[in-house]
Amino acid sequence: MCGIVGYIGKQNTSKILIDGLKELEYRGYDSAGIALLKDQKFDIYKAVGKIKNLEEKVRHNECTLNEECFSIGIGHTRWATHGKPTELNAHPHLGEYSYVVHNGIIENYKELKEELAKAGHRFVSQTDTEVIVHLFEYYFNQSNDEKDAFSKTIARLEGAYSILLITKSLPDTIFFMKHGSPLAIAKGENKDEILFASSDAPLIGLAKDVVYLEDGVSGYAKEGDIVFSEEVTWSTLPQSKQFAQKDGFRFFMEKEIYEQHDVATDAMIGRILDSGIVFDEVDASIIDGINEIKICACGTSYHAGLTASYLFERLTKVRCSVEIASEFRYKEPFLQEDTLFVVISQSGETADTLEALKMAKKAGLKSIAVCNVDNSSMTRVADATILTRAGIEKGVASTKAFSTQTIVLWMLSLYFAKYKHSIEQSEIEKQIQVLREVPSCLKVEDTLHEKCRRLSKRYLHGHGFFFIGRDVFFPLALEGALKLKEISYLHADIERRRD
Repeated sequence: MCGIVGYIGKQNTSKILIDGLKELEYRGYDSAGIALLKDQKFDIYKAVGKIKNLEEKVRHNECTLNEECFSIGIGHTRWATHGKPTELNAHPHLGEYSYVVHNGIIENYKELKEELAKAGHRFVSQTDTEVIVHLFEYYFNQSNDEKDAFSKTIARLEGAYSILLITKSLPDTIFFMKHGSPLAIAKGENKDEILFASSDAPLIGLAKDVVYLEDGVSGYAKEGDIVFSEEVTWSTLPQSKQFAQKDGFRFFMEKEIYEQHDVATDAMIGRILDSGIVFDEVDASIIDGINEIKICACGTSYHAGLTASYLFERLTKVRCSVEIASEFRYKEPFLQEDTLFVVISQSGETADTLEALKMAKKAGLKSIAVCNVDNSSMTRVADATILTRAGIEKGVASTKAFSTQTIVLWMLSLYFAKYKHSIEQSEIEKQIQVLREVPSCLKVEDTLHEKCRRLSKRYLHGHGFFFIGRDVFFPLALEGALKLKEISYLHADIERRRD
């Protein structure tokens, strides 16, 4: 997922933006850029690859390094969707006198691009994002009113997006919009400072009060003043960045692999009793009248959902199906009110899964969100939420999120089974005993680490790998193949075990 930062204030704007982008590096990206504005002077920097490449470009500009030169700026880390990873396609994107950064996808960008091209606008990138800034300028040229132009622009956009936009015609203001992609706004330590980011990380240490925008909320901000399109709720930011440390490990993913036994324990604390499973967050009566459970997720979370589908049918005796959220949205699904809709997402912001949840809610289905981030979009939409308690996951390839999702869904299937009396109490107790042993099984001992290291060297130059599994191990095979492809770029395929 791409990352967004923005700043209004009197500190060194370029440093704050670049430091913020560094906090978002864990999301994965292929290019980065910042745009700075004061009065009617713009400075823009873009670089392919690591943020240090962008930082090197900024370092050679004395004015950019001088905190008196610029009082406003926006920045972005990009993971290519439309268009190759090049400087031209990197954000921020420029019109004639405005810049924009954007997370998400503009689904109707082709139609908008054709319309704007006929009106004389010239496009220089391959991205969907560029239509936003041209659309804004198209409407501003008609009305000479920035607020009206921005309102008309966001009204035309379809898809999932968060936007920050700055323009020379109003050089002290950042316009913003949130729809289906996360965006937070914070008040800095100095009362005149305002910060923007797509997650908490860039804000911690610089601000105390934050608003996590709901879908459809837009507005504009200038020094010391924020105007929202509707009422918002302010929260308090955590003040420690300890979560971002690697604790001596070389990589975040390695650290998170070793954390699995701890977070597995955290996921079960207060939820496992000798007699059964307890979820204070969920009323078991939510399953009353339910004849089917439909699970919806993407990627790793989808694999956790597949594993859970075996458990739900086996333990609750309720039919369970699993949908890939990105496909579910477009198949015109048949949704009945006797279906319980369960969505799974590490962040609680996965755009396709969130849209699927909204479809289910609109159709009148009961819903549960299984996610790792409190106060995320899914937690606000679903009828009930179960947090996985995995802690911050910075590794791009998910590890501990998958483990905790699977554990939570396993417990949820037992929770429903007891309520429905679908299995004997002795079987519930047996399953609970197995669950209690999971954390110790996930602990990576030094001997296992060394064995894995030797095996990886042996197969380092392999050209293709098969992951084979049956029953609940089939989704695990899918997840294993995904991890190998994500991390090593080696080919991997999956087979159901048939013997």
